[in-house]
Amino acid sequence: MSFEDRELPFDFDLLRDLTEFHGPPGYEDRVRGLVTEALEEHTDEVGTDAMGNVIGTVEGESDYAVVLAAHVDEIGFMVRHVTDEGFLQLDALGGWDPRVLRAQRVAVHTEQGELTGVIGSVPPHTQDDEEESSSQEVHDVHVDMGRDGETVSELVRVGDLVTMRQTTEVVGNHVTGKALDDRVCVFAMLEAARRLEDPPVTVHFAATTQEEVGLRGAEALGGDVEPDLAIALDVTVANDVPGFEDGDQVTRLGEGTAIKLKDGSVITNPKVNRRLREVAEEHGIEHQLEVLPSGGTDTAKLQRAGGATAAGAVSIPTRYLHTVTESAHVEDIAATTDLLVSFLQSEDGNTDYTP
Repeated sequence: MSFEDRELPFDFDLLRDLTEFHGPPGYEDRVRGLVTEALEEHTDEVGTDAMGNVIGTVEGESDYAVVLAAHVDEIGFMVRHVTDEGFLQLDALGGWDPRVLRAQRVAVHTEQGELTGVIGSVPPHTQDDEEESSSQEVHDVHVDMGRDGETVSELVRVGDLVTMRQTTEVVGNHVTGKALDDRVCVFAMLEAARRLEDPPVTVHFAATTQEEVGLRGAEALGGDVEPDLAIALDVTVANDVPGFEDGDQVTRLGEGTAIKLKDGSVITNPKVNRRLREVAEEHGIEHQLEVLPSGGTDTAKLQRAGGATAAGAVSIPTRYLHTVTESAHVEDIAATTDLLVSFLQSEDGNTDYTP
């Protein structure tokens, strides 16, 4: 039986809102508002910094501080030019594979409100072999607004934002939609804040900004908060799909939360990894180990910003990253929250994480 036919083990309405809201790098306002509202209910104090990071703090019995961080921004675009014919030319905010953009609906965010546009695809009937095999770049992508050039130039300005349109759905045992990267981890963080009771140490729940354009929010956050221990939350590659051999698979859906050992930007603290694994085993939480050959997360900046910090990372395996059909397993999402709560509830600040 799939989760389409039975109750989910968490608040799907909140997850759906988080993932369907629009918030590209530097313009995460609407998502930030939702996160702030949730943190105000379950933390002692909530604040926002000049980068737009939101930090909800639960005061513990000691001054030893742990920061739990997940980023709220999603990949998107900024309008760089409006053509005389009324098409929008875009500049990418984050890493896009242009192939996944063909034949998509988008939301164009203007001063007049949100408009719908279409990224078209040239019919194969009109392409020759050279055009069909040529590589497309984001600069080649145009948004069709369905209006004449004069009207579009009155509605849309250079600097307006563009994000993808998609709903979040339960498909079998998976949740699929846009912006699971990284809102599904923001959701797990908020669930952990809701469930955490009287922690021995002070915990900062941080929703960071501008991760998709260089981990910028986390870098600023690390210098301001100066935690003793940092745990970053992000999605990771689940390439358990046709075309990949077992040895090439980073993680697999349905096999639990992922404890990161390394990615292209960081080698996580071995003692933090070990304790995360011990907590998972003690509480019977399904987990797997993540070795990601390339790519990076907030972990790298949290580990080094403001000085050396013991840093670990927990990831939610996700298929089809940086597309509008990102997919994560319901049980992996639940296991991630379970691990975070168990880890924070047992962290007393006395563990020596020095290598």
